[in-house]
Amino acid sequence: MRVRVGGMSSIDLIGGEKGGVGKSVVARLVAQHFINQGLPFVGFDSDRSHGALLRFYSGFASPVVVDRTESLDRIAEAAADGADRRVLVDLAAQTQEPLVRWLDESAFLDMADELGIDVRYWHVMDSGRDSVDLLRTLLDRFGDRLGYVLVLNELRGDDFSTLERSGERERAIGLGARVVRLRRLQDAAMRKIDAGSASFWAAANGTSKEPGGLGLMERQRVRAWLKHAYSELETVLTPPAQ
Repeated sequence: MRVRVGGMSSIDLIGGEKGGVGKSVVARLVAQHFINQGLPFVGFDSDRSHGALLRFYSGFASPVVVDRTESLDRIAEAAADGADRRVLVDLAAQTQEPLVRWLDESAFLDMADELGIDVRYWHVMDSGRDSVDLLRTLLDRFGDRLGYVLVLNELRGDDFSTLERSGERERAIGLGARVVRLRRLQDAAMRKIDAGSASFWAAANGTSKEPGGLGLMERQRVRAWLKHAYSELETVLTPPAQ
């Protein structure tokens, strides 16, 4: 696994293959982190029906069609277009097969290594067995050729004993993976954020008192949740000191 240093471009692929594990929430958090830190980035959204990056961060994202080679090529070109380029890709469910085919046919990981592009795959996990099996398949397929971030998403369950017993977490860490934990947020608060099509910044800092909006304490809980989430993301996204 390549360790990112200052000036290196990066591609963050937010995946997990399984639907409903919270991939888009993680993509939105990464996007908001970049914005908060004043770090320019290019976003791509592969969800054709209700893409979260296109909905909540439309000024930073454009659609990408994962089963079209020329569309995926735009991801590589965006990362290669100068030093310190950040590219964020929100992968819809069941897009891993065409993505892997593109990586293989274009030998993209070899090119990324030559160009100094750090490619990270964020495997967003719920507490179920399927997420563990998909992680095993991912590690079997790429080994140490890909950077990994395991996202333990407590929004979708907080008992990760199946992962711990499987040995796949330790295996991933042995390959250089980072592990981040996304705490649970009150369901009602997340529903209200999504219903208002609000960015996480707007949800935490707005003052709207419209019916159905976040109340005072809900907004405070969102702030606390975001603070913890950003501290977790920084362990992955902040370059090491030189």
